[in-house]
Amino acid sequence: MSAICASKNLPEELLELLKIGQQLRMQCYRGRFAPSPTGPLHLGNLRTALVSWLKARLNEGEWLLRIDDLDTPRNRSGAIESIQKDLLWLGLDWNGPIVFQSQRIELYMSILSALKSQGKLYPCRCTRRLLAKRNQSQSKEFIYPGTCRELGLSWDIKSGRLPSLRLIVREEFSISSGDVVVRRADGLIAYHLATAADELLLGINEVVRGQDLAKALHSQLAIIDALDQKPVFYRHVPLFFNNDGTKMSKREGGIGIRSLGDNDIRAANVIGYLASSLDLVPNGSVLSALELLSHVRKDKELLEPLLGC
Repeated sequence: MSAICASKNLPEELLELLKIGQQLRMQCYRGRFAPSPTGPLHLGNLRTALVSWLKARLNEGEWLLRIDDLDTPRNRSGAIESIQKDLLWLGLDWNGPIVFQSQRIELYMSILSALKSQGKLYPCRCTRRLLAKRNQSQSKEFIYPGTCRELGLSWDIKSGRLPSLRLIVREEFSISSGDVVVRRADGLIAYHLATAADELLLGINEVVRGQDLAKALHSQLAIIDALDQKPVFYRHVPLFFNNDGTKMSKREGGIGIRSLGDNDIRAANVIGYLASSLDLVPNGSVLSALELLSHVRKDKELLEPLLGC
């Protein structure tokens, strides 16, 4: 039975969109880069984008740019323009129009509605403070134990607060993810749902992203499974660290393009620096993104050691 046939309980319109996404996945390699507009891209972001772009171009495929801008309180003015500017300056071009998650909320809501009608969701009243307290009491990574699953709590606002909505996850995924939040208590679509939905609806067949997102893998695969779709292939690039050994992050002001030198710095210097940090070229190399692509095309196996599952 095909994945689409197995989804017979989904609304017809949603089924059609999933079918289109599945057809796109079968046509050619389709990857994506999906930054959040919470500040300028740091070098770790750009290095991941470079590897993702190389993988798509090596496979004669398409590389989409998606802006994950659903978490509106964290979005920063000018960040979207900065992201585009930096990618284009480095020669990392994308296919088609930019996709903004903030313009796709109705799609995510239709998926939530479908999952709810199938009895796959339940309301959860566990607060972040309560979960943080339970997390501290465990020696290993915290897995939500399904506290609210059988309580039959109200779906509506109570004491001025909505419940979060959790997906009932099959056992093979729940061991690693627990029941996944798909809508937050503030009413915002959760990251895992939007990400998994967009991989399917946009026809993405392989995602190359940072190793820090490997922990999201089972939660997103669980959502794809709940929609009866074939899994997306996720690959994870090693993280790029600051000089003091800490992980780069926008929140902590990770090193960006502008901090590598004065205003005369060339894109070829940055590409060379990023590529050499991945052992794709010798230290001190100066080359464009297209020149790096040509270099890697001569030995496609150069990328594989960087792409963990």
